[in-house]
Amino acid sequence: MNRMAIGVCALLALGMCNAGAVETAAGKAAPAVTVAAATQGMAHQPGFLDVYRDEAKGRVLLGLRDFDQPFLLLSSLPAALGSNDIGLDRGQSSESHRVEFRRIGARVYLVEDNTRFRAATSDADEAASVREAFPESVLWAGDVIAQGQGVALVDATSLLVSDRHGVAARLEWAKQGRYEVDPQRSAPVLAQARSFPDNTELEAMLTFKGPGEGRYVRDVAMDAQSLTLRQHLSFVRLPPPGYTPRAFHPASGGLSVGWVDFAQPLAASVDQRVQPRFRLEKIDAAGHVRKPIVFYLDRGTPEPVRSALLEGANWWRSAFDKAGFKDAFRAELLPEGVDPMDVRYNLISWAHRATRGWSYGQPIVDPRTGEIIRGNVTLGSQRVRQDILIAETLLAPYDKADSAALADQAQQMALARLRQLGAHEVGHALGFAHNFAASRHGNGSVMDYPHPLLKANADGTLSLADAYGVGLGPWDDFIVAHAYAQFAPGDEQAALARLRAAIVQAGYAYFSDQDTRSPGDAEPDGLLWDSGPDTLQTFDALLTARATALRGFSAGVLPPQRQVGELEARLVPLYLLHRYQTEAVARLLGGAGYAYATAGDHRAGTTPVAAARQRAALARLVATLGADTLALPTSVLDLLTPPAGEYARNREYFATRMDPLFDPLAAAAAAAAQTTLFLFAPERLNRLAWQHARDAQQPGVADTLAAVFAGTWQQAPRGDAAAAVQDAANWVVLDALLHVLDEGKLHAQVAAQVRASLQQWQGELGKARGEAPARASRSAAADLIARYLADPKSVTLRPLPTIPPGAPI
Repeated sequence: MNRMAIGVCALLALGMCNAGAVETAAGKAAPAVTVAAATQGMAHQPGFLDVYRDEAKGRVLLGLRDFDQPFLLLSSLPAALGSNDIGLDRGQSSESHRVEFRRIGARVYLVEDNTRFRAATSDADEAASVREAFPESVLWAGDVIAQGQGVALVDATSLLVSDRHGVAARLEWAKQGRYEVDPQRSAPVLAQARSFPDNTELEAMLTFKGPGEGRYVRDVAMDAQSLTLRQHLSFVRLPPPGYTPRAFHPASGGLSVGWVDFAQPLAASVDQRVQPRFRLEKIDAAGHVRKPIVFYLDRGTPEPVRSALLEGANWWRSAFDKAGFKDAFRAELLPEGVDPMDVRYNLISWAHRATRGWSYGQPIVDPRTGEIIRGNVTLGSQRVRQDILIAETLLAPYDKADSAALADQAQQMALARLRQLGAHEVGHALGFAHNFAASRHGNGSVMDYPHPLLKANADGTLSLADAYGVGLGPWDDFIVAHAYAQFAPGDEQAALARLRAAIVQAGYAYFSDQDTRSPGDAEPDGLLWDSGPDTLQTFDALLTARATALRGFSAGVLPPQRQVGELEARLVPLYLLHRYQTEAVARLLGGAGYAYATAGDHRAGTTPVAAARQRAALARLVATLGADTLALPTSVLDLLTPPAGEYARNREYFATRMDPLFDPLAAAAAAAAQTTLFLFAPERLNRLAWQHARDAQQPGVADTLAAVFAGTWQQAPRGDAAAAVQDAANWVVLDALLHVLDEGKLHAQVAAQVRASLQQWQGELGKARGEAPARASRSAAADLIARYLADPKSVTLRPLPTIPPGAPI
């Protein structure tokens, strides 16, 4: 049965047509009006799809010639919401959808093929059995309003003003309420309706109506009940034959595009994956290519950001040169007058948001093969301001004799970070994944998340002159070669294996998102925002730098024109400067090393972190819960001032229960919560129990909790202020441990060990010790433990402290 017949039968089953007439569901016959008559006076632009602009009625008409011929459909947002929390950014692009127009009588249907399931076989019946087993999706339907000379004319307005990008679903996902397109306040943008030989570009203004009660929409909209965005639709001809997919390898450092192939041999996996990459065709022995990869930077990007991003993005040129290509990659400013949403242009967008947030790089691929047809990068403009804030806080330049030089050093650090960020996100759009283990080698890869490197000066101040690396690292050269390099016929798989072996021999490991973002992750090398070859040494050095910067914290961390209430916001990243390296230390406790590989690589298995190193890590984690680390210097406490009139604290500040003043106990509690988030992760406690069961030298759950108790509740700091800070941390430790029990994610026997430790805590806490405030806390804690262990449901646990956002930096 051919595809057209399948489509007809599907519609018959739905009652959308009948067997005896070629008509629409409404009984309309095919129109007798000619295309020329129906489009008289309209601006006409021929191309992949013929486009007619009906200025009088505000419509976009499409002239369709080829039915049942697949092409790609993409959506993007040329004008968006500006909320990092919701994630609908200017320049954002969707994934590609393989679709086709089908005509049945006087009606046209836009149908998306199901590309997730297939059978790569020459047996038509076998291929059809898979195609018929899974549903297609009819995305839109419209009437033919005129025809003639092989062209069917349809009014595409209803398609353009439909929510193809999923804006309403995203708003509901972000808990902003249920929104829907208001057709009365939505319309095509006729001036943006354009067509070219291989793509047609259409745009519409969409107004979404909704409750307007969500915090995030209220933060960015003039009227939160009426959100008006622009949606761009790209209709793209499928790439021509000649592209050769490259099979994905788990150690390649690449992203993957996959599908289920039921035609695979029985002993083979039906899960088939390829490495997304651009098509590069050499045209001479020197390695020049037919079509270089060009990324275009948004013209709205200001200087000096513009130059920094272009410089960083162009770092990839060297890797392609080393992979055997000549002038195959470049980044440049988008030409004036070009529509940035035109799918022919790989775009780096400079996106403004109400708050700082993540940047993104995305390859848009042909779902049949994994060939990248467009690279799309979104960079949040507020992010660089956080880098400058961190640099100014560390340097405190504005009350120094060399203020101008120090302020310039802060800006140069931020621009150095932008260069790295530009390269990083373009790397994603080239088809590459994160490698969070590369920082073991310093500037090992732009695909890691780098922490600024701090250098201590002889006078006790800090320097950020070399905070970030310059250029690509060896890992970046490897991933370009593994994805793009061309090899002699028949040698590709062996050559790729040699590349992987060489990078391992050079000491590079590879760990990406799935092993690095959970508080309970185990691999000690796969870490975000860490630095240095040795986790413990870097942690010690970072705590020293933190202490140095806290001693130097002054009004000079703020530019003179800023209101002094912002000193609190400047304190946050400094006080929590060790937050990422604390996670790195926690990864050693209950940690184990392993590698991504295939069975043929012979690199299976896991290796627990050595017992002595785990115990050293535990000692450092416990130290972060002590008053010696958490208590702020008197010079800092005496400096902090409430926000001025017309200003207020926001999410970038520590919470306070001492309004309007800064709350040092809340700050200490947030820092303690940061440590317990990783230390008490249920996965970590479960691993500790198992590793100790296999090797008694390894710290177990009881050892860990005993060390925590000794370093917190059993401490008696000198001075009432230090004791108060310690008490705040103690309660966070207890509350966090009770929350872990309450979540029910511990193995039963591990939960039993935690309960046994808590019973020991209860006994010790019940003994009257210390000054009156400490005795009161100890008594209340003992009572809480007793009540919880007796009947957990009778106890309402306190919520854990809110930790101000750290990433992205």
